[in-house]
Amino acid sequence: MSGNGSSPLFEHNHTDAPVFLPGNMLESARLQKNLPPVVVPDGCLLDFDGELVDFLVTSGKAILEPSWPCFHTRLYLWQVNGTKYGIIGGTVGASFAVLVAEELFTLGCKALVTISSAGLIAANLHPPLFLLIDKALRDEGTSYHYLPPQRYALARPSLVDAVAKRLLDLAMSFIRGSSWTTDAPFRETSELIAARGEEGIIAVEMEAAALLAMAESLDKRVICLAHITNAMATRSDDFEKGGDDGNEAALKVCATALAAALEYAEGETP
Repeated sequence: MSGNGSSPLFEHNHTDAPVFLPGNMLESARLQKNLPPVVVPDGCLLDFDGELVDFLVTSGKAILEPSWPCFHTRLYLWQVNGTKYGIIGGTVGASFAVLVAEELFTLGCKALVTISSAGLIAANLHPPLFLLIDKALRDEGTSYHYLPPQRYALARPSLVDAVAKRLLDLAMSFIRGSSWTTDAPFRETSELIAARGEEGIIAVEMEAAALLAMAESLDKRVICLAHITNAMATRSDDFEKGGDDGNEAALKVCATALAAALEYAEGETP
């Protein structure tokens, strides 16, 4: 297909099979590193900031999985109520997040939860708060490699319903709604922020649209959460998560989402 000057993002044939596969890369990495084969836990968490991983490791609640072959990240094992989860930190940005997500699914992950820090767009809310993302505006590049152009990437409604019900049943505070995924946070303008708010978007982050597009394209179970901690550095208390209490609250929300997503994954036919 010839672009004739148009964006190459719109030139993909989404029915064509890719050549560079995550399983092949991981096997090459495993052999280079002389590692044994590994199967990751059924439920995994991507912690984009890496603060939850640091907190778990420092408190002795997570241990390194030495057989994880990825060149770019470290996988830790974290146990909650007898269930072992995998957790990886620092996968910031849409392309990096999706790269690692595909690797996790290739090595046995059945349900993936992600959590990002996000900037507040909605005018009637105040951070910190948790957002369960049901759709994400595709203002990034990665999602267009997985799905044809459309304005939003959509989470699977029944899966979001299952997670929302579990959070409500446990009286956890959260909101459900849409986010704006962008590759360039330092290019957000007052005009764009206002327009996104008028569109009903609650927060801005960097990964959800790509992850939700990947999930739809590959038929994977993905839940995207955002910890809204700032209003683009325009308030004196921006980026305040509440110290260790904030980490504990975030981990509780993530563990609850993982449990609900795994239960859904086990009970549904892909």
